[in-house]
Amino acid sequence: MISQIQPLSTELVHLIAAGEVIDSPAAVVRELVENALDAQATRLVISVWPESGCIRVVDNGQGMTLADLKQAARPHSTSKIRTQDDLWAIHSLGFRGEALHSLTQLADLTICSRQSTAIAGWQAIYDRQGLATELNTLAIAPGTIVTVANLFQNWPTRRESLPSPSQQLRAIQLTVQQLALCHPQVTWQVEQRDRPWFTLWPGTSAKAILPQLLRETEPADLREVIWPLVAPTDQANPVENDQTAIALEQAAVLMGLPDRCHRRRPDWVKVALNGRIIHIPELEQALVRCFQRLLPRDRYPVCFVHLQIAPTYIDWNRHPAKSVVYLHHLAHWQTQITEAIDQGLRLAPYQLLETSTHSRIDQVIKAAEAEGVYGSSRQMVADAIAKADGLKAIAQVHGRYILAESPTGICLIEQHIAHERVLYEQLCDRWQIVPQEPAIVLPHLTPAQVQQLQALALPIEPFGENLWAVRGIPAALACREDCAEALVELSLGGSLEAALVATACRTAIRNGSPLSQPEMQTLLNQWQQTRQPRTCPHGRPICLTLEESSLSRFFRRHWVIGKSHGLE
Repeated sequence: MISQIQPLSTELVHLIAAGEVIDSPAAVVRELVENALDAQATRLVISVWPESGCIRVVDNGQGMTLADLKQAARPHSTSKIRTQDDLWAIHSLGFRGEALHSLTQLADLTICSRQSTAIAGWQAIYDRQGLATELNTLAIAPGTIVTVANLFQNWPTRRESLPSPSQQLRAIQLTVQQLALCHPQVTWQVEQRDRPWFTLWPGTSAKAILPQLLRETEPADLREVIWPLVAPTDQANPVENDQTAIALEQAAVLMGLPDRCHRRRPDWVKVALNGRIIHIPELEQALVRCFQRLLPRDRYPVCFVHLQIAPTYIDWNRHPAKSVVYLHHLAHWQTQITEAIDQGLRLAPYQLLETSTHSRIDQVIKAAEAEGVYGSSRQMVADAIAKADGLKAIAQVHGRYILAESPTGICLIEQHIAHERVLYEQLCDRWQIVPQEPAIVLPHLTPAQVQQLQALALPIEPFGENLWAVRGIPAALACREDCAEALVELSLGGSLEAALVATACRTAIRNGSPLSQPEMQTLLNQWQQTRQPRTCPHGRPICLTLEESSLSRFFRRHWVIGKSHGLE
């Protein structure tokens, strides 16, 4: 009897594998660009024709020899790994040896390449088996040119199911942007249908790239921290005991300052691992939590974290696109990232004013100028927080704002939310329940409200029909006349953190409350010593600063007086 189970043909196996590796034009760009980056390219030109399924990638990398070109598109051929041990020590972006052969299965592949030491280059045209059926000498600059034409021509169902050309272009753009963040030293030129599309200029770090991707973001809106990572303790892994390997481990954290830069969606919360953006929900959620009490409701941070860690902690062999990995010691790296972000959001005592052309602040200044005697439309730039001990209280404005002098200008600080930030951090550090006599009696509490107060460690007991006696209260509420109302508000909260925020908001100085000069100075000093002075726990910005240079421009103090009076 003949078995119904038969081995697949080699051609069918390769076609199935090719469909997993190359599933879209963006995947073609990803694979070709990663090969170019592995070849030490510093300049890339990417051209796309989505309607015809054609993509070309030109790089100035190391190039390939004739022997390399003959072997490059053969199945499972790579220069990145040799042995099984190499699979657990991946230092390159590519290593599977599948991409070029997959392209020969799904498209027409041509590669032109020349090494810098060679007199001339070579052109190789490949067949469906990955054999270089035609080889020609070619006069080209050092580097490599890979051309993919007629993508999915022999797979009509895949080609018909591709998204619209505009969606394909958006996916390619996102792929290039993600790789550019991880490799900021590279110049990226992208063309669409033989016309320039966009260019990303190189820099020393991702901080030079992100403002090119988010046009409304200025460099001064961002904070960058290079954080040395402590390797996990694992004696079973000899690499972790190697001091050279440990010294290379670091986290490069680039974040938008919460009072200036945030988004409606978590689309710019990204984690990269050794040169490639990956999807690890646990780390992404940790980033969002770090900004939970620094941003307005339903807003998300701009945060990019690039982890450089020993390859022995990573198993890349999980998905053909290598966007999902197995990361060992996940909780350890999560803690390290949280510490790095916390450090980056703090203000150092020596930190001077940071200027920014933030559009929201510009609108405020322009509106003020429009009412002035000059009617000038000149842009005055102002948005900052002063150095830690540099603010001097001058006056109170409308019972709401504190006018302060900084080393390089003036500041307006909203007194209620500044005090709210101070109290919130104090409560986080010292949440204390004190006895309350006589007890505060609260009527008509639901079982959920009673349970919430008990979860906050408040002693509460029945005191009659639909009455409850609270015999202990948060210390911050002890002297307030509206303590009962505050306790009801706490009973409606969902967590201790929400209770801390509610208590801080309830306890903070109300707008309209007059403050003496010493009281204003005390509040400024306390606020400047907080860990996160940019926003209140609800995410509202606390401080607006005008630099003296901006004031000078408005009042024309930068003019030469002799010329302004017509004198020679």
